[in-house]
Amino acid sequence: MASISLPLLMKDAVRGKRSPVTCALKCGNQCAFGPCNHSDNASFRDIASAALSRRTMLGGSTAALAIGLAGTQGALAAPAGPVGTAPVGPAPAGPAPAGPTPHGTALDFTAIAPVDAMADEFTVPEGFTWHPVIRWGDPLFDDAPDFDWEAQTAEAQKLQFGYNNDYTEIQEIPDSDGTRAVMFVNHEYTNEAIMFPPDTGEDELIDIGMAAHGLTVVELERENAQQPYTYVKGAALNRRILLDTPFAVTGPAAGSDLLVTVDDPTGAEVLGTLGNCAGGLTPWGTLLSGEENFHGYFNAPGASEAETRYGLRSGATARGWELEHPRFDAHNEGYENEPNRFGYIVEIDPWDPSSTPRKHTSLGRLKHEGANVILAEDGRAVAYSGDDEVFDYLYKFVSRDPCVEGDRAHNMTLLEHGDLYVAKFSGNSPAAEIDGSGTVPSDGAFDGTGEWLPLVVDGESAVEGFTLEEVLVHTRLAADAVGPTKMDRCEDVEPSLQSRHVYVACTNNSGRGTEGKAPADEMNPRAENRDGHVIEIDEQGDQTSSTFAWNLLLVCGDPAQGDQTYFSGFPADQVSPISCPDNLAFDSVGNLWISTDGAPSGIGYNDGLFRVTLEGAARGRVEQFLSVPRDGETCGPIVRDQDRTAFVAVQHPGEDGTYEEQFSCFPDYDGKGPRPAVVQVLPTSEEPEHPFTDMGPGDEHYESVRWAYENGIAKGWQEADGSSTFRPLLPVNRDAMAAFLHRLAGAPEVDHPRSEPFRDVAKGQEHYDAIIWAYQMGITTGWPDRTFRPTQPINRDAMAAFVHRYAGSPDVPAPTERPFQDVPVNGLYAAEIAWLEAEGITTGWKDGTYRPLSPMNRDATAAFLQRMTQEQNITFRSLGG
Repeated sequence: MASISLPLLMKDAVRGKRSPVTCALKCGNQCAFGPCNHSDNASFRDIASAALSRRTMLGGSTAALAIGLAGTQGALAAPAGPVGTAPVGPAPAGPAPAGPTPHGTALDFTAIAPVDAMADEFTVPEGFTWHPVIRWGDPLFDDAPDFDWEAQTAEAQKLQFGYNNDYTEIQEIPDSDGTRAVMFVNHEYTNEAIMFPPDTGEDELIDIGMAAHGLTVVELERENAQQPYTYVKGAALNRRILLDTPFAVTGPAAGSDLLVTVDDPTGAEVLGTLGNCAGGLTPWGTLLSGEENFHGYFNAPGASEAETRYGLRSGATARGWELEHPRFDAHNEGYENEPNRFGYIVEIDPWDPSSTPRKHTSLGRLKHEGANVILAEDGRAVAYSGDDEVFDYLYKFVSRDPCVEGDRAHNMTLLEHGDLYVAKFSGNSPAAEIDGSGTVPSDGAFDGTGEWLPLVVDGESAVEGFTLEEVLVHTRLAADAVGPTKMDRCEDVEPSLQSRHVYVACTNNSGRGTEGKAPADEMNPRAENRDGHVIEIDEQGDQTSSTFAWNLLLVCGDPAQGDQTYFSGFPADQVSPISCPDNLAFDSVGNLWISTDGAPSGIGYNDGLFRVTLEGAARGRVEQFLSVPRDGETCGPIVRDQDRTAFVAVQHPGEDGTYEEQFSCFPDYDGKGPRPAVVQVLPTSEEPEHPFTDMGPGDEHYESVRWAYENGIAKGWQEADGSSTFRPLLPVNRDAMAAFLHRLAGAPEVDHPRSEPFRDVAKGQEHYDAIIWAYQMGITTGWPDRTFRPTQPINRDAMAAFVHRYAGSPDVPAPTERPFQDVPVNGLYAAEIAWLEAEGITTGWKDGTYRPLSPMNRDATAAFLQRMTQEQNITFRSLGG
């Protein structure tokens, strides 16, 4: 049967509306077993007190290293009013009214009100709309079947978009004028309880669930920057990376005995990737993905410190993969090291579908949320990564070699060798002022300094008692040995390319300050930290530095509910409430965007996407841009503010439902159940009274052009000044003519051929589907040399042939007299031209000519098509075929 037996160990321990299903499926109920970190590292309170004592004894101050209260991005204005004081006068209800956009970004909006956690709706600001780009089960390849809730198979799922999309990145395809792109997506985990009908067999449940994990690369297309993207089925770059996809292991631990299994005696090739959460785009155009909660997929002895430090333990897993696949049971002889082969940063080249993905051991083995790269001042690649578990650490990697502009092959090796560090923080406030309440210290900020403690330097272990391979495979244990700071779940860590400061999302930690666990400290200032906080790090001019300054940008929560919060001095009653920051992104002018995961259990509202101003008097201002549906998590934010658009991946909507009783029907709202999806938000289209600036009422064929535009048959151009033009006298190319007819027929789905009919037409090029459709429908045959000549203007005689065949090639007697004075009775396409004239589709010119060898202009084409369909009621194959 389809239902899996979930060990809901957190059902009596979760707070608010946090889902115990998420705890079981996403992280294997890790909190029920307590923190994995049992090291006796000094608490942050001890570190802060020691730092303060040293400062007092030396008669100096660490403030010179600390980030100033007003911000970290140059000379900034002071906060609006004293920190921690209420503004004078009546408090506004919710976020401050919309004013000038921060940094002058083009993405202006009025913040939405928070949405109740039980609402199954996707909410955007007034003046915006949303569109699913791709959803779970959408077919990616020509031979992939359409998604069918009742007919799922593993083979189908391998060809379809996976489940629970998380990190997402979109790169524009060069020379496409902004109309084509390639998108990369993680698929973190599955929820079989709401995915499959109850009669699904156990073997099918396992096999389909495994196929729904992994990664996806998919091409996108759009008409222009004002239109939403759609995905391209069968595109050349489309790819699924699955649990049987080979990954090459790189770095010093490749080939280590710690990675050897009976299936891989070399320790250099791993099948698949697991728990892929966040990620990052490298400067050389590849994608990084973090293997996070891999431990929940393995039944392991859990007897060694190396296993328990990663949460590995003995017992049946939630999904039971070990029942069919022995490598997921580390009790089995030969598979003891299989768990050691997960927990890395993986790198994928989306531009080469035949490339081998790689697992980089040089960045260490953790529960990586993700990794993000910035080039240091000396050209070396610096990657930041958070270990997403309570009381674990923040890491930095510095490549051995510098990036070489134009040498992509070299740059793709940068993450294979380098130095690895873990962060130790110091605060500058008296310990007595950090009491666990989250109250701002007397100096007006949570701030201080820090150092990067070395784990690997110059290709050698920097940790006493650990070999290099042990540091990189048992990274948590090696880090414990050097005494870093225990954190409240470092999730996404993003360096700003504008300011070069680094932002760390600490999602939450309900165990902070409870019995037997680390107390609150200046870096993690609230006990039982329900709502999380965001850290800002300044490497002070050298991204490879061994020291840094830090401050807290936000201490999250809902001031209206009485939560102790901090917004860098911005008035707390003028922000959107925010809880559980998870993924981070920046817009083109440097504003920070935060997506959340867990707000229902904190402040009782659905998760969302928020903009945070980083500079000036409005530093710390939080504005909610969107809200995701019930039980959903906001992931993978991408902000393209120049186009006034943003993207999010909506993960696990309706997580707490069952197949028979679904709690969400996002995004289709068809009553069947939720399908995790990537969504684009963009301004609502407002149709102008006259859509084009180069045509208007009274111009020849204007009404036909408007008809073609309003019916989606012909679009215009977006000019540099923002105006829209139709270019009526521009000749219509042959590919565009095929597109016009394809749209006129309702844009039917196209079955891509096994071999291309034309040698100058290939998948991925503009209007490819329309050309193939026109060929398959007999509308065009091309030239004898197997060319279609797509960018050649179509002449008026050939257009007559296209339209005649579109109508079904009705029988037409050979003309006995010229239909027009320049069309002889035995001329090429004379019969088709005579048919056009007889049907009233064309009248020719006033001088009695048809001008068969003249190119068809865009306005005349619109007129032809309107007369054919609107006046003569001729539709696709209505007269034959």
